[in-house]
Amino acid sequence: MSVVSVINYKGGVGKTTVTANLGAELAARGRKVLLIDLDPQASLTYSFYRPADFAEQPTIRSWFEAFVASRTPESLFRYVLAPHAVNAVVQPLGGHLHLVASHLGLVDADLDLAAGLGGARFQRSSPRYLQVYRLLADALAEQPFSAYDAVLIDCPPNFNLVTRTALVASDHVVVPARPDYLSTLGIDLLRNRLSQLVEDYNSVAEHPINPEIAGVVYMMVQYTPSGPLASQRSSFEETTRIEMPVFSQTIRDNKTAVTEAGNRSVPAVLAPPGSTAIETLRYELQQLTSEFLARTRT
Repeated sequence: MSVVSVINYKGGVGKTTVTANLGAELAARGRKVLLIDLDPQASLTYSFYRPADFAEQPTIRSWFEAFVASRTPESLFRYVLAPHAVNAVVQPLGGHLHLVASHLGLVDADLDLAAGLGGARFQRSSPRYLQVYRLLADALAEQPFSAYDAVLIDCPPNFNLVTRTALVASDHVVVPARPDYLSTLGIDLLRNRLSQLVEDYNSVAEHPINPEIAGVVYMMVQYTPSGPLASQRSSFEETTRIEMPVFSQTIRDNKTAVTEAGNRSVPAVLAPPGSTAIETLRYELQQLTSEFLARTRT
């Protein structure tokens, strides 16, 4: 099982689009995929469920809150959902896609977790440091999860404690970014924070971690007849300057296709045949998935 966190400090860069479409295409290729939504905005959750159809479903907020209340982790597997619409497409192809959903109240659960370690600073000195930081890693080590080929985690746009539990559990990290100044500004900072997390964790843990950055995925790219806009090409050059790995495949801007996918509860990569623009987007997402498989050995 390969565990991959999808993260960027900035919101609105296509994290959810990457996570949902990678997961759906992997499932369409016969893989058994688990998606975990750790973003309180729950955009990944509502990529597979309409809000009106989601009432009373279990979410990972309750899982974290149960741990805060009892200091004993529950089985995460009981929170796994099987979205109907997407599985109706991928199961005949030999795969399946499951989801652990998110909730707006996850923000409070994160604050409670940090408070249990004595606040945001000096957490390594807490005797519960490893238990909290390994919450997700230990949950995914439970036997029922061994059936999955890949776990993709949609992280919130920050480096809070919930995000850190995802990174501790991960083998790889994918960084979606828009090719603009603000979206690329935090990429090097994210790499530095990840390195610091690994150093801090490994200084007290018996078994070290080493989540590898698989690469930056440029999203919402706008093209002219000669290629990407000149203003966007400068962002590509910036990631080269700071020596960050970058996926060769970019994903063009197509808000209509992404919106329609949300209305169908099936990601764009599995959309019915449509216009040339939709077919082009589908092709790019499929190529991104192939490159993702090569980079992560999933």
